[in-house]
Amino acid sequence: MSEGLSSAKVMIASDSVTDAELIKKYLEAEFDNVITSTEPDKAVEDFESHWPDVLMLVFNSLGKSERYYLELFRRSPQIHSHPHRTVILCNKDEVKHVYDLCKKELFDDYILYWPMTHDTTRLPMAVHHALRELAATSSSGPSLAEFAAQARRLAELEVLLEQMMAWGGKHIEVTRAAMAQAEHKIGAALDGFSMRLARDGVAMGHDESNDLISEIGRFKQEDMQQHFHAAAESVNNLKQWAQDFKQGYEPQLESVRALGAMAERVRYAILVVDDDELQHKIAGKILEEKNYHLVFARGGIEALKVLRKIRPDLILMDVMMPDMDGLEVVRYMKSAPQLANIPVIMITGKSDKKIVMESRKAGVVDFVVKPFDPDTLIGKIGQALH
Repeated sequence: MSEGLSSAKVMIASDSVTDAELIKKYLEAEFDNVITSTEPDKAVEDFESHWPDVLMLVFNSLGKSERYYLELFRRSPQIHSHPHRTVILCNKDEVKHVYDLCKKELFDDYILYWPMTHDTTRLPMAVHHALRELAATSSSGPSLAEFAAQARRLAELEVLLEQMMAWGGKHIEVTRAAMAQAEHKIGAALDGFSMRLARDGVAMGHDESNDLISEIGRFKQEDMQQHFHAAAESVNNLKQWAQDFKQGYEPQLESVRALGAMAERVRYAILVVDDDELQHKIAGKILEEKNYHLVFARGGIEALKVLRKIRPDLILMDVMMPDMDGLEVVRYMKSAPQLANIPVIMITGKSDKKIVMESRKAGVVDFVVKPFDPDTLIGKIGQALH
């Protein structure tokens, strides 16, 4: 057995010790760490003690499995941040329902088992699939959306470089003009001094005056202009360097532009969390033209389950929901490093000062009030994303 399989933990949750032990027997042939959890009061304790990679829900009805997992999410503040996969055993009358649940990614896989199965190898096979999916997720690196977000920021480099080059060029010209003005003023001052010497030459002696005027003229023509011309040449060299630098990075900018264009084709993913299906339709109608990839959850628990699989770029979170209110979900998210930086815009039915203050404290970036104003909603989403 490989090291990965030998270290993988599989937990069997059931309200029947007999069923749990039977499934455990099938799995222990291939997996070393198989644990059973059969006491409802210890469900959270068992999960947090073992942190299983795969949770197999072995209940004789789909409703029991759903309630068990819902209660885990309600009572455990860490379960949503622990990577794991779920497999449900169901009967033939529940196949369509459990298929829909797995398709919506509320659960990961199912096995048609009750009242009996002729394919017991399907049990370990489902665990193998779950572990492969976990391994792929953990080694996949940044998501496409995360990569695109960085590429969009990189695309801003061209604008920044152009601004800096323009700023540098402007200062070069200012320096050139200042040097030319300084040369002119100093030359004028020396000319004025020479004229005064010529005028007052009688007092100091004609020959001495001529010698001094001649020396000033030589200084102006040779020494002073030589230094100013050398400084001006340095400015020209700087300007040439800037032009060469711009020409040098132009090929790299072409790659940056191409990367930015590709990034723009990657759609931002937005998770809409609201127990009202009508609000899903309204939000979808408003945002569909903006080419966002929308994912929907009907409550806080479902949102946390979805967040185990995907990392959206932004979340629209309703405040009042029956299973877990939006504020509680945000607090859960902020406690998980992999979710803490996702911006959340809270959806409220009214501007309640207490809710606003508590939401801000929890880390919510903005608010929208129902019914949605399309321009306001789009504007706030754009601001939060960028």
